[in-house]
Amino acid sequence: MITSIFSKSKPINFLVVFFVTLLAFVLANLKLKNEPIVFSFIIEKAVIFSICYLSILTLNFIVGKNSLTHKSNFEILLYCLFLLMIPQTLLNDRIIVSNFFIFLALRRILSLRSQINLKKKLFDASFWITIAALFYFWAILFFILIFFILILYTDNKIKNWIVPFAGLITVLLIITSYSVLVYDDFFEAFNISFNTSFDFSDYNSPKHITAITILLSFGTWSSIFYLKAIKNKLKKFRPVLKAIFAMLLIAFSIVIIAPLKTGSEFLFLFAPLAIIVTNYIEMIQEKWIKELFLIVLIITPFVLLML
Repeated sequence: MITSIFSKSKPINFLVVFFVTLLAFVLANLKLKNEPIVFSFIIEKAVIFSICYLSILTLNFIVGKNSLTHKSNFEILLYCLFLLMIPQTLLNDRIIVSNFFIFLALRRILSLRSQINLKKKLFDASFWITIAALFYFWAILFFILIFFILILYTDNKIKNWIVPFAGLITVLLIITSYSVLVYDDFFEAFNISFNTSFDFSDYNSPKHITAITILLSFGTWSSIFYLKAIKNKLKKFRPVLKAIFAMLLIAFSIVIIAPLKTGSEFLFLFAPLAIIVTNYIEMIQEKWIKELFLIVLIITPFVLLML
């Protein structure tokens, strides 16, 4: 039944995803965040939730536009279930905003497949990634994705390799100018931390261990089949599918080096993971196995909420 609902794009799917995301967001901000509920708090959280849900709609657009799945809505269902599984991902407003800008960059990066307006798309992608890095510095690692896709398209034009740096410099100049005008200082507006940490003791709780184990298990298993399936795809689609896997590795690297292991850093991992797991679900021929796979992913977040 679950597979029949989300196997095709339907309006009800977005409604279900909206309420699951809202549930995760409310639980995170009321249960996990001890702040007084005042009017300003409600307005601020309403804006952040809108950005969070807009990110999901953007993800759906990216997937559909680039044929990353077989026109199902499993990826947005999985994405919101991952949010519910690790609700701490919805506590850091800066990471939520940063992740949204990464989605905007991903949209431009994958559209390079058309080989039209390459310079404009490369500039836009680097521009959005740089803005994302202003909210969460290690998002800058997604710059690797731009050069990765250029390598896949065997682009030897020097100009195209320089353009991403133009996007980076443009943002830096804008922020520097703003900093000088407002704070009379070149770097005051740059709220950037270069710190890293390899202390994973903050994950040492039953909820975190269970959620991370399930994500890693399902992600690793699905990735094996995802990489095998790329070989059978049309040649024009292979670069974008490889880019999604590269995005997964970059996001995983951010989780590893994140200076504060609060759980919010996992947000960058959810989009590529949702796409890869969706591809695996669509490969499963036996309907009962597909249903069981989804039921486990649906039940797990609610079980964790009771721990």
